[in-house]
Amino acid sequence: MAPKALAQAPGSGADGVRDERVAAVRRLSVSGRRWRAAQLGFCAAALAVALTAGAVVLGAVRDGGAANAAAAPVAVSPQLLASGDLDASITSLQAHLRAQPKDFGGWATLGLAYIEQARTKGDPSRYPQAQRALDRSLRLRPDNDPALAGRAALAAARHDFHGALTYADRALKQNPYSERALSSRIDALVELGRYDDASKAADVADQRRPGVPVFTRYAYVRELRGDVKTARRVLEQALSTATSRGDISYVASALGQLAWNQGEYKTALTYYARALAADDSYLPALEGRARAQAARGDSAAAIRGMEQVVERFPLPQPLVELGELYEARGKKGDPQKARDQYALVDAWVALARANGVNADLDTALAAADHGDAKAALKAARAEWARRHTVHTADALAWALHVNGLDKDALPYARRATATGYHNASFLYHRGIIERAAGDAKDARASLKSALDLNPGFSPLGAREARTALGAAK
Repeated sequence: MAPKALAQAPGSGADGVRDERVAAVRRLSVSGRRWRAAQLGFCAAALAVALTAGAVVLGAVRDGGAANAAAAPVAVSPQLLASGDLDASITSLQAHLRAQPKDFGGWATLGLAYIEQARTKGDPSRYPQAQRALDRSLRLRPDNDPALAGRAALAAARHDFHGALTYADRALKQNPYSERALSSRIDALVELGRYDDASKAADVADQRRPGVPVFTRYAYVRELRGDVKTARRVLEQALSTATSRGDISYVASALGQLAWNQGEYKTALTYYARALAADDSYLPALEGRARAQAARGDSAAAIRGMEQVVERFPLPQPLVELGELYEARGKKGDPQKARDQYALVDAWVALARANGVNADLDTALAAADHGDAKAALKAARAEWARRHTVHTADALAWALHVNGLDKDALPYARRATATGYHNASFLYHRGIIERAAGDAKDARASLKSALDLNPGFSPLGAREARTALGAAK
């Protein structure tokens, strides 16, 4: 592709792609989805621009795991971060590359910028653009480490974690101090369930390139092992060193999520407020604030907040959470509103796959509770075949449960909680599965642990956990 065509201005040349995505959503609506006509028109348009690396980074896991290590911001380049305006920086890069089409470093930076734009703007059409830019950089200068690190980040954004690890290792052979490659390597190992290796990689990265991107990943690896104290200390250190608005928003939101996971809702809201003071449109902070408000019993504020999130970015986790908030409220029309949100998850999954994103984990989690149980199990098994993480173990356990296969589900539910990760949703799933499998004593212990840890972990799940615990006494 010619440089001019590749380095097009943001939004230009994408109308055909977006029209196709809108048409795809509309076809889904015709095929029996019970969407209200007025809302469908809005959602089709919104979904055309609202897919993102959020399948990885903004809550692909239903437990509220917005602190996923892959979400940690990594510098696109010092110039781009310093500018404070990614769109303007991309436009400038595009103009530069039209004049200097053989600048391999410029192409690598543009590719990285597109990946960052996909993450922050929710536009998956940037993934193919990122790949073309990074490929061009590698054609001009084979094995240049910025482009290899960019390919690692792109693979992770598409949930190709084996590919992410391969590209990160290649980049580190060229430059052992590449911050992006060091960070992407941790991400890939975490998402492949190789937690011991991820811990070692985090130690190496901390020695070579200490800073916000590495600190946030280091903290997440420790959190996965149950070391909340260290995770909090490292994140607080990261927040104290953060200078850019993006870094402040991300780290403060990660601290908010960590507090929410422990049932510390007031503390969580304080951190989310700090994140939003730096960037009042930062999606994880808006979503986290609504989740904390719901946990504190302020359902009206939670619903308003989650509606604002979904209006901008109809991604699986906020869609499901908003649907459950409607169900829990139970006003007239709320059941239909909830079904509308769950139906849109199917549209999101279809569109994500069309843009090269593996969405089986999203399918498994949403369908298990609010969709086709058999589809949930098929997706969960496919995801487990690719990677063995605590999140995929939990998803497979729950999918097996909703299909009545509790004896098969139990080993996976126990595996999901084996690392010490403090996650009330995992404990709730384990308790329900233990109860269904006839292990009443362990079921009571798991359900009690879930509610002791985070009594407002889910609008519907927490209510069911309390009911099941009461019936087990």
